[in-house]
Amino acid sequence: MNSASSDTRHAAPREHDHAFLGREHDENARRTRSVVALTFVMMVGEIVAGYVTGSMALLADGFHMATHAGALGIAALAYGFAKRNAGNRAYSFGTGKVGELAGFASALILALVSLGIGIESAFRLVQPTSVAFGEATVIAAAGLGVNIVSALLLSGGHGHHHHGHGHDHHHADHAGHAHHGHAHGADNNLRSAYVHVLADALTSVLAIAALLAGRYLGWVWLDPAMGIVGSVVIARWAWTLMRDTAAVLLDKTDEHVAAEIRDILGAHGDADIADLHVWQIGPQARAAIVSVRTRGNVTMETIRERLAQVHEVSHLTVEAG
Repeated sequence: MNSASSDTRHAAPREHDHAFLGREHDENARRTRSVVALTFVMMVGEIVAGYVTGSMALLADGFHMATHAGALGIAALAYGFAKRNAGNRAYSFGTGKVGELAGFASALILALVSLGIGIESAFRLVQPTSVAFGEATVIAAAGLGVNIVSALLLSGGHGHHHHGHGHDHHHADHAGHAHHGHAHGADNNLRSAYVHVLADALTSVLAIAALLAGRYLGWVWLDPAMGIVGSVVIARWAWTLMRDTAAVLLDKTDEHVAAEIRDILGAHGDADIADLHVWQIGPQARAAIVSVRTRGNVTMETIRERLAQVHEVSHLTVEAG
């Protein structure tokens, strides 16, 4: 029986996908869910203990951990959403930036919580309250232990990522190439969760120092003072996260990759860039639209071949300017 011809020379080109998720996306999601559960349990313990003992530093640490639990929860949901919709054509460049959206939402929450902690700490600095230093120190130390375990869980996910996809027509496929070992290959969703935990560990250390000083040196004022320091740490982290994620969400130009493209095309002297756009579309993926004016026999295919060495670019469009 004759089967359908395998000759596909006249078939319509296969439309490539836009799945720009990291190779360790699923593993990072599992790590994040584990840390969410661990953080939530400790968060409840610290907040309850803070109210019972009257420690503002411990309350600050507990609420700080609550923001981390919320941020980590958002990160876990973002991983799930990105995975479920990786092949959804409604998203023109895939769901690789969902983690950035989750990070921006976490930053807003952190900013509000830091403001609340700062105001309450300032109030208690003026009107000190009694603190059960011994019990509060034990809880704060337990919180620090949870932070350390959480950091160890998350730090195992800082590996290289990869986006498997095939490109036809005006798109270059770089899925098999290695990436530079800097921020261009970072999973910012996991990275934000990791920094969250480290910031919480710092706040725990501040709380323990304040409680020990209050118990053995009588420095009761240091407890709310550390609450203020903790609020500043949260606010600074919130601003940094908001700034970095907003840059990706607003398609800020990746100057490192743009400069590399300019250098490559400028070195040959037969093509001028009329317009250039380079932006992030996933943890390791960059998209680029390059509009060029060529001289001589240079073709668009030649331009694409020259730019194939820009490994960060996973979605390349070349057009005549």
